[in-house]
Amino acid sequence: MKVLIADDEQSIVATLADDVTDAGHEVHTVADGNRALDYLKRENVDCLITDINMPGMNGLELLENARALKPEIQVVVITGFATIEGAVKAMKLGAAEFVQKPFLNEQILSILERLATLVDLQRQNASMREQLDDVHGFDNVVGSSRNMEIVFKALRQVSKSDSNILITGETGTGKEVIARAIHNNSLRREGPLVAISCGAIPSALLEDELFGHEKGAFTDARERKIGRFERADSGSIFLDDIDDMPLETQVKLLRILQEREFERLGGEKTIKIDVRVIAATKVDLREHVQAGKFREDLYYRLNVVPVKLPPLRERDGDIALLARHFIGKYSRGRDYEIKADVLQAMEGYYWPGNVRELEHAVERAIAFAGSARFLKKEYLVEVSPIHKKALAIPNDLVKLKTYVEEAEKEHITNILKATNGHKAQAADVLGISRKNLWEKMRHYEIDVNNDS
Repeated sequence: MKVLIADDEQSIVATLADDVTDAGHEVHTVADGNRALDYLKRENVDCLITDINMPGMNGLELLENARALKPEIQVVVITGFATIEGAVKAMKLGAAEFVQKPFLNEQILSILERLATLVDLQRQNASMREQLDDVHGFDNVVGSSRNMEIVFKALRQVSKSDSNILITGETGTGKEVIARAIHNNSLRREGPLVAISCGAIPSALLEDELFGHEKGAFTDARERKIGRFERADSGSIFLDDIDDMPLETQVKLLRILQEREFERLGGEKTIKIDVRVIAATKVDLREHVQAGKFREDLYYRLNVVPVKLPPLRERDGDIALLARHFIGKYSRGRDYEIKADVLQAMEGYYWPGNVRELEHAVERAIAFAGSARFLKKEYLVEVSPIHKKALAIPNDLVKLKTYVEEAEKEHITNILKATNGHKAQAADVLGISRKNLWEKMRHYEIDVNNDS
């Protein structure tokens, strides 16, 4: 860190400055508050150590001015006339520590070591903010990992086209966010984006939602209803969970993709539409096709441009960026931070709910933060019995091959013991040839005395 020491007692300053320098920090010293403030205006300083009683501007005034000038600066106040009132006032003005003279330099060095961690965390968060400010130009799509770079490259290529798009990804990976980004960066951005979840609407009502109906089409059809496709005319329609669409509805969707026309339920008038279809699935649709759950011809009509979203556990480095993004979304202007050890735990977690789970975790942590600056690990990382083992992998786990070989060696040894080392009998019990048994014994270095 870069440290500024402001104190008029040169005997204290000289020894403290030497020890702070030896600890690896860059040190500058001044003898009064006015010079200290002038230096702060010219230089970037991470930590200010200031006495209270100095010529000119006193330490508390310097503290207040320093924090106004550089809100992120860490300040340690030292004084030979310590009072509870003085300590309280210093803390209210933003001091990180209040130390009474005389003190051991080791005490100051210990404080600086802790503050250096905070300064490093501030720099990491500042770096994350800069990355967020420069994120790829797709609304609310945050990421800088290699896997997300592939996604961004695909988005840049397909957004300007008018082809149908199929987005594949686990639940919670942000498929609707991607769909909106595609629409907002397309030539259709002036038109509507109409979204519908095929899994959230009962199959009996899905066709009515998609295509609408005419008055009198069924008992409760008292008025004409405009469906989602008609509302999306000149824009885009996002069909989420397309894998949940019933087969009978898939037939009508195929006609729209082929002919760009349909009839409302109970109607005879053919309605022409100009719509781009963006579909999303949480499963492999090819497997659904093979299982007879999804029409093959519809699959190929939808899968003109495939976009595959990686799960959060495969987005190395994106958790910090996403956490900062969601802090900005839910903090209401407060500057919350995440400590390095908590972020490390978050990066080691499996995130079965993906980005959606992370968003809810950050929102929950902020709700419980109160006046605290740092978000707590207990609210950010899942600790339920189902997923808690995803936080850390025991060091004694072995590869499957090693486990199988150890089990095979133990079993062969037990059979040889049971047959008193009789290899022909042991091979027969094991169901392998005697030659194969010899090879395994040699491989596993199994030694028995009976050669029969």
